[in-house]
Amino acid sequence: MKCKIKYNTIFQLSFCVIIFTNSMAQTKSAQKLVPSTNGHFLMTAEGKPFFWLGDTGWLLFSKLNRNEANQYLEDRSRKGFNVIQAVLLHSLSDVNAYGDSALINKDVTRPKITPGKNFSDKKQYDYWDHVDCIIDKAADEGLYVALVPVWGSNVKEGKVNQQEAKIYSAWLADRYKNKPNIIWINGGDIKGNDSMEVWNTIGETLDSIDKNHLITFHPRGRTTSSIWFQNEKWLKLNMFQSGHRTYAQDTSSNEPFRFGEDNWKYVMLDYNKTPTKPVLDGEPSYEGIPHGLHDTTLPRWKAKDVRRYAYWSVFSGAAGFTYGDISVIQMYKPGDKTVAYGAKEYWFDAINDPGASQMIWLKKLMLSQSYFDRVPDQELVVDQGKQYDYIVATRGKDYAFLYDYTGRNFKINMGKIEGTKVKATWYNPTNGNKIKLGSFDNKGLKNFDPPDAEKDGNDWVLILESHFNH
Repeated sequence: MKCKIKYNTIFQLSFCVIIFTNSMAQTKSAQKLVPSTNGHFLMTAEGKPFFWLGDTGWLLFSKLNRNEANQYLEDRSRKGFNVIQAVLLHSLSDVNAYGDSALINKDVTRPKITPGKNFSDKKQYDYWDHVDCIIDKAADEGLYVALVPVWGSNVKEGKVNQQEAKIYSAWLADRYKNKPNIIWINGGDIKGNDSMEVWNTIGETLDSIDKNHLITFHPRGRTTSSIWFQNEKWLKLNMFQSGHRTYAQDTSSNEPFRFGEDNWKYVMLDYNKTPTKPVLDGEPSYEGIPHGLHDTTLPRWKAKDVRRYAYWSVFSGAAGFTYGDISVIQMYKPGDKTVAYGAKEYWFDAINDPGASQMIWLKKLMLSQSYFDRVPDQELVVDQGKQYDYIVATRGKDYAFLYDYTGRNFKINMGKIEGTKVKATWYNPTNGNKIKLGSFDNKGLKNFDPPDAEKDGNDWVLILESHFNH
């Protein structure tokens, strides 16, 4: 099925073709994804590295029409994203932009579908045709769509029982098992022990019918999927939600972990668990959202915070990272009667918020060196620091990356990578620019002083490369 593709300008089309290759090539790249041989990362069926760079578009299917969805997906592809996280049923009364209901009588066992499709016609047929259209457009743009079957609150409120979940997830698996660009996200902002039998039923049913796609679980804030499902066969990779609280706000005694903003600690929890599974932060603090989420009078998370979450988690061993923006997660648009979390921009403006454009530099950096041999290695750092002063390090055999959020001086234990000498470079996470520092002996202790004054958000990556690595 083909969506009607609409480009706003000739320049936009040219940019898409030149920078990110044409849509046909993108479609061919949507291969089956599997865990890497060592279990820590993701790769294609051909063994090529797949660095998960996700964007959060939870209400994509229910809020955007076809042209709007095309605009959104084209933008995310141009900015280097390769995964879109979206919910199929945020509520059982979901209606899309054309007025089409997802379900008959709010019953997940009765998806409202229209027989006798004629895809040469430009009319909108039903809710699920619209979903299909968006998924196909995403494939054309080289994007995987990570589908949440039903948001967790619906199950928690008793609106979906185990038998209904089985029927619905079987229907979904059969419908989408042959799409090349699907990832399944079970759950949806929910603890796994809340209706665990339903979540296991959904996971097991998807896994039994759909052998082509990864399955993970999106948990409640400050939890990780491994708490409940580490040993489940259907869980192919772990996902955690580090959430939206500051260090000072993270005081709940009934939460399993109180890590505040230290999302790297969740990665460390899961990285060495067995069986080995990839892990990533599927919901850090969204750009533009208030600290703590609900009080709109509080300060808001900025691009610098998003970068910190991204580099902290990935350098600690994560297989990727998911970005989010306050307006884009809800596809806030003119005419909306309600708005969540004090969003001020419409989604079509917010897609250009600075954090979204800066994520590509993380992806490019991680794919610039040997990929599957990379390990987290805090022994590189003499004084690791705490909270915002934390320096995080990762390395391969002939390179190392170290992330410094505040631009403070720090010392390195040299000799952790190969070679008698190394060349050092500062890498700017906001724009990918590099500053060459020269060559140094690869032994002893070496102090490095990032450019500019020390302050939150003066973040830099120190790149160390063995002399023979060009």
